[in-house]
This record gives sequence, structure tokens and C-alpha cells, in this order.
Amino acid sequence: MPTSTAPATHLLIIGSREPLAWVLENQRMAFPAGRARESLALRKGDEVLLYTTRGCFGNPTRDLGRVIGSATLTGDVSTLEEPVTFGERRFTEGCRLRIHGLAPFREGVVLRELVSALQVFPDPASWSVRLRRASLPLPEPDAALLKRELQPLLKPYRSVVSDYSPSRR
Repeated sequence: MPTSTAPATHLLIIGSREPLAWVLENQRMAFPAGRARESLALRKGDEVLLYTTRGCFGNPTRDLGRVIGSATLTGDVSTLEEPVTFGERRFTEGCRLRIHGLAPFREGVVLRELVSALQVFPDPASWSVRLRRASLPLPEPDAALLKRELQPLLKPYRSVVSDYSPSRR
């Protein structure tokens, strides 16, 4: 894992289309009340890789969990003045992001294809259990592998962000 002074890399896990659209449109991340302590591991300057779960777009038999984007935290996680609500879930903590690039809609790095090569998943048979959270810190070798796989797929943020809008699909 990175030292406390070096920026870390985290996987930001997004499991639903409406929150994903909010994250992408606002370049912000929000964390549910029950995950506030976990989110405090994120710091200004840390890099984040955006991951959409199989169920994010409402069809887990068609869609795959993918790393779809790269961003940097432009501020520390703090309590939101006004919580964000999606359905019945309240998100009370948040931070700002600068999204560097996004893969085109329904493209990106399929995480399950790399599980056996990633240290963050010590038991490949139960790897998806580790994704039942809002963020997952990545060991440096894992971050390097995912960034290397993602880089050729990334497009400029502004050229693809609208493709992720719920009204477009």
C-alpha cells in the first residue's frame, strides 16, 4: 500500500445508474451514512478508478462490472451540507472529483477477467464480496495494472459523459 504522504488509488464502486449519472455530471462522489468511516481513507490528491457493478444499469445478465473512468480527488471527504438522496438511501459524506477520462458506454475494463492477477482479491472465488462497499483501496501493483488496462479505452470526459445519462438509454 502507498505511504501516507503519497497519493493512494481507490476503486470507487457505483451500483446504480442514477447515482452514477450524478457522480459523472457533478464530478462529485457521495458516500452513504453507514460508510462514512470507510470514506475517510480517501484524501485530496488520491486517484480513483470508477467501477460500475453488474447491476448498475439494471440488467446484471447483460452487463459486466467494469472500471470505466479515472479521476483525482480535488478535496477531502467531508460532511455534506445537504445530504444527497437516491431512492431511500441518504449519502451524507462527499468529495469533489476531477474526471480525467471515461470509457465509452458499456465499455471499460472487465474486472472479473483480472481478479486472479489482483492482490486486493486474495480469494478469487469470493472476490465480489470485497466490492460491497463504496470504495476499495488498491495496492500499488493492482492500481498500475488497472490503469494500464484502462488507459487505451479512455476518451475525453466531455466527449462521452452524456452517453451515461439515464435519459439517453
